[in-house]
Amino acid sequence: MKYSGIGGQAVLEGVMMRNQSDYAVAVRTPDGSIAVKQEKLKEKSEFGEKCRKVPLVRGVIVFVDSLVLGMKTLEYSASFLDEEEEKTEKKQAKKTAEPSEAEAKAAEKKEETKESMLMLSSILLAVALCVGLFILLPMFLVSLLRPVIQSRFLISLLEGLLRVAIFLAYIAAISQLKDIKRVFMYHGAEHKCINCIEHGLPLDVEHVRESSKEHRRCGTSFLLFVMIVSVFVGIFLPKDVLWQRLLSRLIMLPLVMGISYEIIRWAGSTESKLAEVMSRPGLWLQGFTTKEPEDDMIEVGIASVNAVFDWKAWQAKELGVVFEEAAAPEEGTAPAQEKEAGNDL
Repeated sequence: MKYSGIGGQAVLEGVMMRNQSDYAVAVRTPDGSIAVKQEKLKEKSEFGEKCRKVPLVRGVIVFVDSLVLGMKTLEYSASFLDEEEEKTEKKQAKKTAEPSEAEAKAAEKKEETKESMLMLSSILLAVALCVGLFILLPMFLVSLLRPVIQSRFLISLLEGLLRVAIFLAYIAAISQLKDIKRVFMYHGAEHKCINCIEHGLPLDVEHVRESSKEHRRCGTSFLLFVMIVSVFVGIFLPKDVLWQRLLSRLIMLPLVMGISYEIIRWAGSTESKLAEVMSRPGLWLQGFTTKEPEDDMIEVGIASVNAVFDWKAWQAKELGVVFEEAAAPEEGTAPAQEKEAGNDL
């Protein structure tokens, strides 16, 4: 296996794949076809690009980028679920007078503003939920034990272990929901496509199906490492005053994320025994967050990869694997990238 530099995530009835500044979302539409949307991310400033190469710092940047892009692509995939409703609205709109050009532009701008505000609200809500569920709740529960436990070390250890337990329980619970199960199946398709490429196999349904649905650079593994690393970092943080405990944990969160990112980045680019051992907890957790996909889901994952990554050229260059001569890559297909892609989550 060799690090290809591509990464992605599952969306509603689809898969998003990212290759440096290029990303594509492939979605299985209600009529059974595959809709593919390919775009480029906004160019980063020179300072931003330098920060993406700084260990510990780059982990936070990649996480924020992944969160924003993830919400954007989720919104796009969700739009297909309301396709029938939109068709009805369009039919009704035709019965009314056509708006002027100025009115149409104003309505479009208003809709873009509305979408931006909705995305920001969703991100803030997600962050608030994470802080409340994985930081405030463990702190509150452990505080109930303070009268009977005097050891500061033991208090910190219990708080960290409780945080990990709540996280695992949360993942196990949502994995039982029907709609989430389908997302996790597309998550499996995403991993299988990447594993297929990185193991030098041709990207087709047959070989993708045979590939593993677990991957060391998965965002699930990253989140688990965040929980585990926070256990050790929390030992050195304030224990007495509530606001100091909360503030210190929030301040140290970027450092925890940075350390966790470096761990999975290293583990995903080496075949050493230590990396294999350290990756096992994350791979075990992916048993909940990835499910075996159906063939039509695999086709969606393949379509997303093909839109942003010339996997044949990459395999020929990095692995020395050459398959039967095929047609040139379709227009818009991005070339293979170097290892500093930073698309691990």
